[in-house]
Amino acid sequence: MSELVPEGAILQRDKKTFAIVPKTPQGMITADILEALAKVVRRYNVPIVKITSGQRLALIGLQREQLDAAWQELGIGVGQATALCLHYVQACPGNSVCKFGVDDSLGMGAELEEGLTGMAFPAKVKVGVSGCPMCCAESYMRDMGLFAKNKGWTVIVGGNAGAKPRIGDVLAVDLSREEAVALGIKFMKYYQEEGHPRERTARFVQRLGILAIKEALL
Repeated sequence: MSELVPEGAILQRDKKTFAIVPKTPQGMITADILEALAKVVRRYNVPIVKITSGQRLALIGLQREQLDAAWQELGIGVGQATALCLHYVQACPGNSVCKFGVDDSLGMGAELEEGLTGMAFPAKVKVGVSGCPMCCAESYMRDMGLFAKNKGWTVIVGGNAGAKPRIGDVLAVDLSREEAVALGIKFMKYYQEEGHPRERTARFVQRLGILAIKEALL
């Protein structure tokens, strides 16, 4: 990261203040995390706290000299927002509480996050895991998405909800949890090796074609 921008911080439009994004896997937070967040927001007069589209909290408007102390008081890891790596795994509640949930999307999301964290990719990566075919975690619009049906998990690749939106392609269906995790990580390693610099998975899948990717992975 550039020396001009401290690690774990995002320079804002005014070129003076910074945002930080604490890591909240699958959007899950505890009372302790909430209390730490409230303490930091009050202590440093953070002007904006925003829930992001990736089920995270952005604290916006910190001064440079406040960053280290704020991170230390939060006691939470950095949620990546600019690096070429996994940014987040978002997940719906799944069968933990939702009456429509077919399988454990929160557990699946946590397993994928553990498997993908620390890997460098050609571009940023976002993952969506849904516990049923309604895809509340926007699985078709993520670099990699999964959703559960009664017969098993469906794995989708190459989705994007950005300026050039793309509905992802189905890579495989009716997989067990173990098979889905293994295939998802296998695809991401393939993308890691074959993707062009700064090429999102949407353009990667378009360039190679889903049939070629299936042939390479299945």
